Amino acid sequence: MRDRAGIPSAPQAPATPDPTVTTLAVLLIGPAGAGKTSVAKYWADHRRVPTAHISLDDVREWVRSGFADPQTGWNDNSEAQYRLARRTCGFAARNFLANGISCVLDDAVFPDRPVVGLGGWKRHVGPGLLPVVLLPGLDVVLERNAERSGNRRLSDEEVARIHGRMAGWYGSGLPIIDNSQLDVPETARILDDVLTRAIASPPKW
Repeated sequence: MRDRAGIPSAPQAPATPDPTVTTLAVLLIGPAGAGKTSVAKYWADHRRVPTAHISLDDVREWVRSGFADPQTGWNDNSEAQYRLARRTCGFAARNFLANGISCVLDDAVFPDRPVVGLGGWKRHVGPGLLPVVLLPGLDVVLERNAERSGNRRLSDEEVARIHGRMAGWYGSGLPIIDNSQLDVPETARILDDVLTRAIASPPKW
């Protein structure tokens, strides 16, 4: 007697990707005062897999004598130092990723200015980089900027100008988190939700 043919089981739905245990390269974008660095540090600190935080501003300020501060004017020298810092961040990120360590980078990337745009990050880190925009309201970034000191603190006029240009990310297809009413842990939790969707369906950029 022949065995009865088994009834084929329904195909299993693909498992939802878990960003907390996946090796990732994430780029947090936003204006000064958006909370990029605070969120990046918290997110990196609370992951279940090794994760590094790389801040472009920190790397750019490794230059001590001869530092070209963009706040005093964007020129050939400050642009060259920015490009160098971005390449350095990209090299570090690739090195960490090659050794199984995730990375979260943060930078004030402008949607309408190629020299400080996404193209360089894609070249230096790779096409798997997941960009996410943090964009709270202007009143929030002004308040947070006022708490800064040293060359990290910008004038209110400069903050407003940068924030206005960041609005160009709306309609870009990149995920945007308005963290105006969110604390750092809440923003990090939403970042994980956003990354879950981005892993499953990477944004086109």
